Amino acid sequence: MTPDRLNLLFITIDQLRADVVAGGLHGIVPTPALDRLRREGTWFAEAFTAAVPCGPARASLMTGLHAFNHRVVRNGAPLARHHATLGTELRKLGREPLLFGYGDIGPDPGAHHAADPDMSTYELPAPGFREVLNMRFEAPMDWIAHLRRKGYDLPAPQPDRWYDLHRSEGGGIADPALYRAEDSDTAFLTDRLLEALDARRDGTWTVHATYIRPHPPFVAPAPWNSLVDPRLVPQPVAAAPDHPFRSAWFSEPAARGLWMGFDGNVAALTPAQVADMRAVYLGLVAEVDHHLGRVLDWLDATGLADRTLLIVMADHGEMLGDQGYWGKDTVFAAAHQVPMIVRGPGVMAGHRVAGPVCTTSVAPTLLTALGATVPAAMDGAPLQPLLSGGHVDADAFALTEIDLAHPVIGTRFQRYLGLSEHSANAAILREARWTLVHFNGGLPPMLFDRAADPQETRDLAHEPGAAPEISRLRTRMLDHRMARADRRLTHWSIGA
Repeated sequence: MTPDRLNLLFITIDQLRADVVAGGLHGIVPTPALDRLRREGTWFAEAFTAAVPCGPARASLMTGLHAFNHRVVRNGAPLARHHATLGTELRKLGREPLLFGYGDIGPDPGAHHAADPDMSTYELPAPGFREVLNMRFEAPMDWIAHLRRKGYDLPAPQPDRWYDLHRSEGGGIADPALYRAEDSDTAFLTDRLLEALDARRDGTWTVHATYIRPHPPFVAPAPWNSLVDPRLVPQPVAAAPDHPFRSAWFSEPAARGLWMGFDGNVAALTPAQVADMRAVYLGLVAEVDHHLGRVLDWLDATGLADRTLLIVMADHGEMLGDQGYWGKDTVFAAAHQVPMIVRGPGVMAGHRVAGPVCTTSVAPTLLTALGATVPAAMDGAPLQPLLSGGHVDADAFALTEIDLAHPVIGTRFQRYLGLSEHSANAAILREARWTLVHFNGGLPPMLFDRAADPQETRDLAHEPGAAPEISRLRTRMLDHRMARADRRLTHWSIGA
């Protein structure tokens, strides 16, 4: 099939752990759609996000760049307008990339007046995308309109942020959401997506759909809220390395958004609360999978499955209580590893790709599949050789970055560790066997043997013989940063 006739459906499921698709949390709830895609497509078993949290992760997905190049280092950090994105490059092919959901991209202040309403949100589409359905997390206006049409008595925003939409009816973690399952954010987005695709079934379309679930607050509509018996959910991983990062992480309340009303004191969570949150999380996973199945069924019914390149993945993972951590603002694999499955023409079915792959390769892969030129600046390499049955090189690695600072309000990491805005950050390099966590600001590194300890619970940095391995991995990280530092214009030679 020629690239100009190929549809693209890029689905991002926010905060979906990789081990829900294959691993320790797989099989607790039914995930027939994800299981089907693993059989029918190529599955990347060790894909890692280039950055956390949401905004930086999605900036890397859209630009093919590491955070040290795109500099969207935290939610609210803007994306400079000079960066090419998946959307801007697909428009050069005459395609109109459509967004159903939210982009988590902040606007460039150099392109907007301070009073421009766009300057009040970091949930905008990436440049080049057209927002068809407004499902921004803080103010999902199209969903709010739907709920009002259905007669729901909605809580008032506080201010301009509709977080109370995610309060449960009884206030408990396992209590049902205030909306019915057929009116949930997941159901509503899928309904509108399928309506729009059906209207375009005779043409060629380019779509990015972004589901917020299973991102917290952990609240699910009935029956998904009670689908899982909390007693049947495995306990979180208990072991945790003693390190200044851990002391700083727990130095102040964090993760207030786990459920509406939670004070953020994760250290005081009871075993029952932990079990309830993990059970509701899995219920939300099952809900998303159900609606993903509707999309797969529509592709089959319309005959478009054979000419649609489908990629389903997460932007990042979720600690879900492992080692006591919640969310994605950590340096460990549970927060960084993402499920990633590709299905479509030219993609080998049932192929499992082992070895580390970075999400900077997503944009170059999609551009290559659709016949576009990959900009020289993009850090990732197209994954086409792996989609056709190839394997990751033995010396491959993935780089993840995390910024632990805030330029206005500061963070517990800055306060506890005495770090400046520009020294509170870390970079994590993962090879097939080793993980190195390099901290800025003079903090000691962490070293994990992924082969023996895939959940990264035993820090070997102080073990005898670790120093040469740390030095080697630091050299690889430095070499990569030097080789890839902003390559937009370095291939030019003026006057030559």
